Amino acid sequence: MKAAYIVLTISGMALYAITACQSNAANNKEGKNKADTPRTEVLSETAMAVLNAPSTKAQQVELNSFYRDMVRGGFNGSMIVAKKGVIIFEQYHGLENYRNRNSAINDSSSFQLASVSKTFTAMGVLSLMEKGKLGLQDSVQKYYPQFPYKGITLQMLLSHRSGLPNYLYFCDSIWPDKDKFLTNEDVIQLMIKHRPRIQHAPGTHFQYCNTNYMLLGAIIEKVSGQKYAEFMQQTFFNPLGMTNTFVYDPSSAVRAHQTASHKYNGQLEPDTYFDGVFGDKGIYSTARDMLKWDQALYNGQLFSPETIKAAYTPYSHEKPGIRNYGLGWRLMVYPDSSEIVYHNGWWHGNNTVFNRIIKDTSTIIILGNKYNRNIYRAVKPVSAILGHGTEDGEE
Repeated sequence: MKAAYIVLTISGMALYAITACQSNAANNKEGKNKADTPRTEVLSETAMAVLNAPSTKAQQVELNSFYRDMVRGGFNGSMIVAKKGVIIFEQYHGLENYRNRNSAINDSSSFQLASVSKTFTAMGVLSLMEKGKLGLQDSVQKYYPQFPYKGITLQMLLSHRSGLPNYLYFCDSIWPDKDKFLTNEDVIQLMIKHRPRIQHAPGTHFQYCNTNYMLLGAIIEKVSGQKYAEFMQQTFFNPLGMTNTFVYDPSSAVRAHQTASHKYNGQLEPDTYFDGVFGDKGIYSTARDMLKWDQALYNGQLFSPETIKAAYTPYSHEKPGIRNYGLGWRLMVYPDSSEIVYHNGWWHGNNTVFNRIIKDTSTIIILGNKYNRNIYRAVKPVSAILGHGTEDGEE
C-alpha cells in the first residue's frame, strides 16, 4: 500500500496530509476513499518539524488503528486531525449518496454541518460588532420591535441564555403547511403572533436553544443588508478560500459533491419543512475547508484578539465543572486555564465534530452523513492519542 502525500496552503501556512491509497476501482466499489490527486509538496519548516517528530509518527500509527475501528463501526464520512495547522491524518470513507454507488466521499465532499454552523453565525455577529454595526447589549426589539419577549440581548442569544422556546418544538403545532419550507421570518412572525411560552427568565441560566441562532441569522440579514448566504460567502468563505462551503438552499439544485443525509441503515433522510431555516444549521462544508476556518481564527486575519477572547469566555456559571458556553462555542475550561473550544452538530442523519485544542493548536474534524453517534465518542480517544485528556462531546 503506497502513501500519498498532499499539501495545500492556508493563510500562508503549508498543510500536509497523509492518507492510505487504494485502487480507484476498490475505492468506488467499497467506499474506502483516498483524497483527490496529490498536490505538489511545498512544506514549510513548521510542517516539516511537526511531521518529522517521532511523536507525530507514533500518533499516525495509533490514529490509523483507531480509524479502522471507526470504519468497522459504520463510519461514513471524512476525518482530519491536525497539529499547528499541519494535517497529520486525513481519511475519507463511504458514499456521498447511497443511491449512487459511484459517489465516493473525497476531499471535495461537503457535509451538512448542523449546529457547527452556529460558529459561523456567532462570528458573523461579532464581525458586525467590530465594524460598529451592532452591539452585543442590543435588545432583540431593536431589530424586531414587536418581538414579544423583553429583556433579551444579542449576547444572551449568542450564549444561549435567552430562555426562549425551541422553534423545532413549538412550530410543529402552529405551522399550517408542513409541505412548505419555513423561513426565519416565518418563525419570528409565528412567535409574535402565538407567543409560545418562554422557558425561563432571560439571563438567568444556560439553555441550549436553536431559536437563538435562528434569530441571529435573521438579524445578520437586517444589519448587513445582505442575504445570510451572501454575507457568509463575502465575509468568510471567499476570503478564506473555502471553495466547497455554502449555505444550503433546499429549493435549489443539489451541488456537486453535496452529500445526502442517511439514517443509520443507509436509507435517505429527507429534508423537512425546518430545512428552510438558517443560522442554527444549514451550512455545508468539507473537512479541509473547516481546517481553513480553524486556522483563520488563530492568526488575526479576521478578528482582533479582544473579540476572540470574548467569543471564548465562559458566560454560564450556574453549574460547577469544566463545561461552559461562550459566544457560539462550547467550551471545556480546565483548572490550568487551558481550553478546548469546540462545537458538535446533529441534524437528520448528519453528525459532526469540530474540536479545537487551543493550547497546542490541535484540531479534530469529523464529518459524517450516515447517523452514527460514535462520531462524538471518537473525540476522547483521538484527543488522548494527541496527548490530551477530554470528555466526550455532545451535540
